[in-house]
Amino acid sequence: MRVAVIGGGPGGYVAALKAAQLGAQVTVIEKSEVGGTCLNRGCIPTKTLIASAEILHKLKSLADYGLELNGSVSPNLSKMMERKDKVVAIQVKGIKGLFKSWGVNLSQGKGTLLSAGRIEVEKEDGTRDTVEADSIIIATGSRPARIPTFPFDGEKILSSDEAVTIKEIPKSLLIVGAGVIGSEFACLFSEFGTEVTMVEVQDRALSTEDGEVSELLEREFKKKGVKLFTGASVTRVEAREDGMHSFLSDGKELVTEKILVSVGRSFNTENMGLESLGIQKGKKGEIIVNEKMETNVEGVYAIGDVAGGMLLAHKASREGIVAASNACGKEARMDYSVVPAAIFTSPEIASVGLREHQAVEKGSSFRKGSFLYRALGKAHAMGEITGFFKIIADAGSDRIIGAHIVGPHASDLIHEVAVAMRTGLKVRDIAETIHAHPTLSEGLLEACEDVHGEAIHVQKK
Repeated sequence: MRVAVIGGGPGGYVAALKAAQLGAQVTVIEKSEVGGTCLNRGCIPTKTLIASAEILHKLKSLADYGLELNGSVSPNLSKMMERKDKVVAIQVKGIKGLFKSWGVNLSQGKGTLLSAGRIEVEKEDGTRDTVEADSIIIATGSRPARIPTFPFDGEKILSSDEAVTIKEIPKSLLIVGAGVIGSEFACLFSEFGTEVTMVEVQDRALSTEDGEVSELLEREFKKKGVKLFTGASVTRVEAREDGMHSFLSDGKELVTEKILVSVGRSFNTENMGLESLGIQKGKKGEIIVNEKMETNVEGVYAIGDVAGGMLLAHKASREGIVAASNACGKEARMDYSVVPAAIFTSPEIASVGLREHQAVEKGSSFRKGSFLYRALGKAHAMGEITGFFKIIADAGSDRIIGAHIVGPHASDLIHEVAVAMRTGLKVRDIAETIHAHPTLSEGLLEACEDVHGEAIHVQKK
C-alpha cells in the first residue's frame, strides 16, 4: 500500500505516521516546513511568546509573593523571538526524526494532483517529480484571510503570520477581530506594554463561546487597558505620517502604529488540481468529506483545516488517523461529539461540548453548576483567583453535555470532562470521585456537585 500525503501539518504528518505504522509506504509532500501553520506560525510560536508574557506578569507582581528583585524587568523581543525560533526548530527536528524512524519519505515541493493516484511535485529549483500512490490524503491547511479593506504589507498591516515575526513591540496596535486569535494577541501585546484597541463586528468578544466566558474576558480586557469596540467594523484604513488611521462603521476614527487583522482563514485548495479530478468543494472553498474523511473521488481523502469544520490542530490530527486507517484498509470513522478547545488568553479558556446558548437553542432540558476559582485554596496559593468552572448536564440522564473553564491551566483541566463525556459518565460520577487537595481540579468536582445544589464550598443560596 502506497500512501501520499500533501501537507505536513498536524493533520498531514500524523496521518503519515499512522499510515506508516499500519505498514504503508508513505510519502509526505510539503512545500515549506513540516509542522504546518500550527508549529511554524501559529500554536507553538504564539504559546512560546505567551509563556514569556506570563513570566513577565509574574515578575511584575513578585512583591505579592514576598519576593524582592533588585533591578527592573522589561521585555526583550529579539531574545523572545530567538527562544521562539529555537522551540519551533526543536519540534520540526522531532517530526523529521519520527519520519526517519518510521521510514516516511519527505518530498519538499508543491504538490499538484494529476489523477487519483499521481501527484506532481514542483521543487524549489523548478524541477519536477512524480509521486504515485494507491491513496492520497490532502492536508494543505489554511491561511489568514486577506480582506480587500486592508492592504497587507507585513509591516504596518499584519496577519497573524507576521505578528509572530515582528522586530519591535508596537507602541499601539489595532486588532481587527476579537475571536480566538485576536484575543490571544491582545493579551500578549498588552502585557508587553502595547496600547491595544480591538474592533469586533459581533456584540461581544469570543462570540462563539459561552456568554459568561465572554463577560469575564471583557472584564479582564478592561483591567489590562485593552479597549474593545463591539458591533462595528473597519470600513477603510489610511496610512498617514502619525500612524494608521482606521475608520469604523459607527463613525469612530482610530489611530495606531500598526494593525493586526484576525478575521478568519481561507482554505488552501487553489491551484492543486482539485477541479481536474472533480473533487467537490463547499461554499467557502473547503473540501467536502464524509465521516471516513473520504472525498467524492475514490482513494482521495481530505483532513484538517482544508476539510472545514473546527479549525483545530488536534481535530486535524484525529482526522489524519481516521483517514490513514481507512486508506490502509482499517475501518474508522470521525466522531466530532467531544472535541475540546483551548484559548490561551490571560486567563486561559477551555471548553468542550455545548455552550449554554446552544443548549437553549436545541431545546435541551438541562441543569448547570458552577464554581469560582477564588473559592479554591490552590488558586489563592498560586495567586491566580480569576475564573470559574461551569458544567452543563442533561436534566434527565445526568450526563454532561458541555463544560467551560476559565482560569489557570484551563487547557489541561478540560480533559477530565472530555473523557467523562466520551465514556458517558454522569455528573455524579465526577462529583463522587475523590479529587486530591489542594488542586485546581477540585473546582470541577464542586461544579459537578453544584449541578445538584450540593457543592460543599458554596454558600447557601
